[in-house]
Amino acid sequence: MPTKRSPHRGSLQFWPRRRAKKTYARVRHWPHSDDNKPLGFAGYKVGMAHAVMTDNRPNSLTKGEDIVWPITIIECPPLKVASLILYKKFTNGLRAVSQINADKLDKDLGKKIPLPKTNKKKLTDIKPEDFDDLRLLVFTQPKLTGIGKKKPELFELALGGKKDDKIKFAQERLGKELYLKDVLTEGNILDTRGVTKGKGVQGPVKRFGVAIRTHKSEKTVRGPGSLGGWGNNRSWTVAHAGQTGYHQRTEHNKWLLQIGDDPSNINNKAGFKRYGNVKNPYLIIKGSVLGPAKRLIMFTKAQRPDPKMPKEVPVISKVY
Repeated sequence: MPTKRSPHRGSLQFWPRRRAKKTYARVRHWPHSDDNKPLGFAGYKVGMAHAVMTDNRPNSLTKGEDIVWPITIIECPPLKVASLILYKKFTNGLRAVSQINADKLDKDLGKKIPLPKTNKKKLTDIKPEDFDDLRLLVFTQPKLTGIGKKKPELFELALGGKKDDKIKFAQERLGKELYLKDVLTEGNILDTRGVTKGKGVQGPVKRFGVAIRTHKSEKTVRGPGSLGGWGNNRSWTVAHAGQTGYHQRTEHNKWLLQIGDDPSNINNKAGFKRYGNVKNPYLIIKGSVLGPAKRLIMFTKAQRPDPKMPKEVPVISKVY
């Protein structure tokens, strides 16, 4: 029989596999929503644990029984609104035309950007015809956690609702804090965005899953194989060594099981590995979330939610 050949390994959907520019992700598209509140939030990944809960999935073989699920805990200290950004639609897309800053900004934000001095435009001067989209520029407060840093992350949050509702919400929240419960509710289906754990430069076996050849192969065992008469001019689609990990990725349809205000319900005596104890409101997501501990995770409402997921959230009786 002829030998089965499989020269191409690895998906070209994730290409190029280069390092992310920042340690936290940027949102390229915001889902539409009629609710007048931010369409996303962010928090620091604590780690994984187990949760005991009653299975409420209608077609599950263990329906009504207590089961153990893997969960991910994310600590979410409140975000602060630094400024408002007004966007106008042009032929090449949205473009920022104006920005209104808060009167008082935290000194820690000066570690990230030069702090602006004064506003040229007042908040009361905003009219619906002045913009096509309005977004909040917010920053995190890592000093409230135990991860050991003060420099905040700075990013935009889109708002839902009509233009008048966006103006009213922005006027109320400029320079103030945004809390987790103001944005999300238990049972929401989320899309999580983050930067994966970096693994440095790796070979084609680890990077693309190329099969290891027989020990009698010439020259190399862990290479992609012979490329025929191409010689050294190999195609960019052929699996080869390079940067592995530290890529921006998006995971769809994560189930938000619980939003907690009392960290003592999940903290243990030794603290979470490589993180410590949780000090702020937190959320529990079913399953795993990309990235190492202490990395910022962005989450938004699901772009294409799964209709089969249960609407009722199971009650978590124990986390360990």
